[in-house]
Amino acid sequence: MSAVFVTGASGIVGSAVVRHLAGRDEVVAAFRSPESAGALAEGVRSRHFDFSGDRMSAEAALDGCDRLFLMRPPAIEDVETYLFPLIDAAMRQRVRQIVFLSLQGVQANRRTPHHAVEAYLRRVGAPYTFLRPNFFMQNLSTTYADEIRDTGRILIPAGRSRTAFIDADDIGRVAATVLTRPGHLLRAYTLSGEESLSYRNVADIMTEVLGRRIEYAPLSEADYLDHLRAQGRPEDYVAVQRMIYRIVRLNVSAFPNRSVRRLTGRPATSFREFAQREAGAWSVLGTATQ
Repeated sequence: MSAVFVTGASGIVGSAVVRHLAGRDEVVAAFRSPESAGALAEGVRSRHFDFSGDRMSAEAALDGCDRLFLMRPPAIEDVETYLFPLIDAAMRQRVRQIVFLSLQGVQANRRTPHHAVEAYLRRVGAPYTFLRPNFFMQNLSTTYADEIRDTGRILIPAGRSRTAFIDADDIGRVAATVLTRPGHLLRAYTLSGEESLSYRNVADIMTEVLGRRIEYAPLSEADYLDHLRAQGRPEDYVAVQRMIYRIVRLNVSAFPNRSVRRLTGRPATSFREFAQREAGAWSVLGTATQ
């Protein structure tokens, strides 16, 4: 059987991969529990999978699949224990492609789990394709959504930096393309949007779309980390956020590109398009949206 096994199928990126593969190919969508599967499109089958399982469960999960979309669950730092066994099972079953959702700039950041996974895929001779996305637009509609909705402010330590945000749906489009068309083995693609925006630009666009004032209120690094601790965030999460925004302030994430357009034939989603689509995430009952 020829099918794509998609890990993280209930998440923002994994669900986009499944959505864009549906109708193009047979898809096996991995879920930790049946309840998270929901209604699936024609040609998509659900299958239980948990990264904490043993070797046999990894091999059973991949049964009948010749390609793998692999992503690291945010809660997993120990990729050697939890992700490498699935890679090993895929190699034993001679899958013909492993598309790994990596991280922009990972090649220069050896401390990330993504770097370890990329290195392992190379070491075992896997037929890999690396997708290295920029910051997700969805960070604003998920992680920061409640704060933006309730206070009208974006509170992060990004200074005056700029970011070429990427829509997770575009990552799904790219993944579906590289999994179903030839010519992408042993390639690494940095995926950014086509516009470089400051967070003041972002706030201005959201203001226009939502019909109420949204402000960017830059915090110092220390104040931001204290803010996270006050929200009850664990120290490992705080440490990751410190690293992320230090990179952001260096403008490493500022550079747009046309990789989405080149790979899929369609331009990347603009932030305005995204904000219009996701306006409900920030809307207060009774306020107008455009």
